[in-house]
Amino acid sequence: MDVLIHLFVGLHIIGIAALLGGFLTQMKAMGQGTARFVPGMLHGALTMLVTGVALVGLDQADGHHVNNIKIGVKLALLIVILGLVYVKRDEERIDKGIFGLVGLLTMANIFIAVLWT
Repeated sequence: MDVLIHLFVGLHIIGIAALLGGFLTQMKAMGQGTARFVPGMLHGALTMLVTGVALVGLDQADGHHVNNIKIGVKLALLIVILGLVYVKRDEERIDKGIFGLVGLLTMANIFIAVLWT
């Protein structure tokens, strides 16, 4: 079971890397007002959602305590991120505020995962 959990943690990290990496590659374009949501951002967010749900299930099946409030907060942030990226994915230019919000929520999700114990 531990191998499977570690596999999903690795995939979860790949998802967050795709989402954050897509954001960071568009930072210069955001300054110029031409930022857009790249497909990797949507795929990364979806990967995070699927692997996160799997991790919660695997942790509970393995008998670990799951902090449901923390998971709920992270899920709420991810749903907002997914909603924004999905709805605006075909637009050529994204408003700086919305684009910055996605980056801020992504980083908040990372810090919640790491610092909330």
